Amino acid sequence: MPHMHQATTPTPTIDSDHPAVIAFAAEHAEGSQSAVERAVRLYYAVRDGIRYDPYSLVLTVPGLRASTTLENGRAWCVPKAVLLAACCRAQGIPARLGFADVRNHLSTERLRQFMKTDVFYWHGYTAIELGGRWIKATPAFNVELCNKLRIKPLEFDGTEDSIYHPFDLDGRQHMEYLRFHGEYDDVPIDEIMTAFTTHYATMGDEAPAGDFEREVDDEAEMALRHPEAVVRR
Repeated sequence: MPHMHQATTPTPTIDSDHPAVIAFAAEHAEGSQSAVERAVRLYYAVRDGIRYDPYSLVLTVPGLRASTTLENGRAWCVPKAVLLAACCRAQGIPARLGFADVRNHLSTERLRQFMKTDVFYWHGYTAIELGGRWIKATPAFNVELCNKLRIKPLEFDGTEDSIYHPFDLDGRQHMEYLRFHGEYDDVPIDEIMTAFTTHYATMGDEAPAGDFEREVDDEAEMALRHPEAVVRR
């Protein structure tokens, strides 16, 4: 069982004591009547307030910090999970980081070519203690991106796990969980780096430069013009 003190205190990446994190959490939790309501509001603030960007990957302590994500306004799945955990901790709600390997059938062609696989190793989510249970929350994909990709946005009500839907709105397979790695009090950077080095031959501790939103827009436009060319994965 997780030690609650460790799940509520700052860490090198979950810098819940940073003034910017404290202010962001306080702003979005204001007026909440319960821990569940605070957690739900924080989830949506992170999901939609921070743009998902896989090309922003930097696997270092400074690059993963919650305060860095707030400053940048965009992040990949792990630092978005870190930010949600930090906001929860800043509000006195125990939170940890969870990781799983997932098969993601929907991404851009350029990202697939870079990764050489459709498996996203050590995909990150946030585990939040609410009502005596640890609830999974996945704030990775902002709602605008979901709409462009025709993926149903993940909702979170603070009572049930919120993980990716297996199919998109057109019935194509979207996300498949392959292996859960467990939940941690801070980011296990060395373990993630080992997995990335093993499975992503072209990756160091940073992703290549790219414009993910532009790639999504271009592919969405192509799908409208040439629906017969859309690859069913």
